[in-house]
Amino acid sequence: MNVHLTPELEQLVQRKVKTGRYNSASEVMREALRLMEERDQLLKFRKDKLSKKIAAGLDALRRGEGVDGEEFFAQLESREAILRQREPAKPAKPPKEAARRKTA
Repeated sequence: MNVHLTPELEQLVQRKVKTGRYNSASEVMREALRLMEERDQLLKFRKDKLSKKIAAGLDALRRGEGVDGEEFFAQLESREAILRQREPAKPAKPPKEAARRKTA
């Protein structure tokens, strides 16, 4: 099998071989294809997982188990405000201009 690469990709393959990690351009290509297959499998896994979550959510809505969006976001904002109140106050930083004057 012959593969035609752009000059940029050909240079990339040659740089990979020159690092010493690969003995040949064929090894670089095999590794690249293996990684591409691994990425494709990961993307498929994520897509399948997301599809299952969407289906479960739609089933819950059909059973009347949905949550009103406005109510949900109001609760979320309320929880966020409570968490902010619990955080220790951070000391105020002087404005950049005032800081520069002090160091000058």
